[in-house]
Amino acid sequence: MKIDFNNTEVAFASKSNADLNKAYILFKTIASPTIVRMGEKMLTMALAVHFPINWAVKPTIYQHFVGGESIQDCNAAIRKLEEHNVKAILDYSVEGKEEADDIQMAFEETIRAIENAAKDKNIPFAVFKPTAMGRSIVLEKASLGLPMNDVEKREEREFRHRIHELCKTAFEVDTPILIDAEHSWYQNVIDEVTNNEMALFNKEKAIVFNTFQMYRRDRLDFLKKSYQMAIDGDYFLGAKFVRGAYMEMERERADKKGYPDPIQPNKEATDRDYNAALKFCMDHIDKIKIFNGTHNEYSTQYMIDMMEERGIAKDDDRCWFSQLYGMSDHISFNVGKAGYNVAKYLPYGPVKHVMPYLLRRAEENTSAQGQSGRELSFILTEKNRRKHA
Repeated sequence: MKIDFNNTEVAFASKSNADLNKAYILFKTIASPTIVRMGEKMLTMALAVHFPINWAVKPTIYQHFVGGESIQDCNAAIRKLEEHNVKAILDYSVEGKEEADDIQMAFEETIRAIENAAKDKNIPFAVFKPTAMGRSIVLEKASLGLPMNDVEKREEREFRHRIHELCKTAFEVDTPILIDAEHSWYQNVIDEVTNNEMALFNKEKAIVFNTFQMYRRDRLDFLKKSYQMAIDGDYFLGAKFVRGAYMEMERERADKKGYPDPIQPNKEATDRDYNAALKFCMDHIDKIKIFNGTHNEYSTQYMIDMMEERGIAKDDDRCWFSQLYGMSDHISFNVGKAGYNVAKYLPYGPVKHVMPYLLRRAEENTSAQGQSGRELSFILTEKNRRKHA
């Protein structure tokens, strides 16, 4: 089945004319690199001096990309998505916290999110960022095999225990859990822990998922190794795919520290490995559950074509598509309308704590050839269609 990604009537069915106008102004604003840079500096300064920013941020960029400050706040967005056969995945998007109290808070909030997902049929997965569950220096040392003092060793054990408790809770309430990928210098210990948890809890089906950032040169090979581990260990592989989010930082660090750049040489190489990973999983679908987290029309259609070729039902629970809330509605809503499993990543959290997430969304939308240009084009098409309807 060919998806008509240009069908803006379906893409924006959940949005009123006022919603469309607000989205147009937002994407027009963040399409400007100058405005985004100025905004970042102003917000950073405001946060540093504890200047109130909710009045400016909440009705604009926050409202567009975030579900609310709490699980309960997200309910309106979840129900609206449900009307259009689009699921929601609640993502507690508080980042960069290193204090023990903040780590414990993130752990407890994730437990609540898992338990809440189990009660709501429109929330098919739980998710968390592993760096929210331990201090970054501990994850870096554990990943790179660097010496640790006694306090750091204890913190590493606590990190592993938290991940285990999250996966155990997900298993007990029968809700699959996505473990997000991180910077390469944290990823080794995350991969190790995730594979251990899959071996424990994925015996009957995929509950625990690892995330493969395909802009890394080594991830296709690592996917194949992960599959072989699943075969040898007699468990199912949960595989979430994204292209990646930290390219500039990865390259800068590699150059500074003098090790080989872990990132693909160009977008074409990333796309090649991404689609090869999808094909590998489809070829081994009896043992793999796929979460195709992409804003790319080709990668979406490619997986749909492979499902059709193999006689896999549109709503087969082993095959999922996903995009971020507030972006690529032309993919999510048209795929949902066609009857496939699709879910929006729906971030939530207090405004000031979600700012790092929002700034990343603004940065990746600054190119007219990138996301914002595409979003603006679709919004204008729909505004024109409604005008002449």
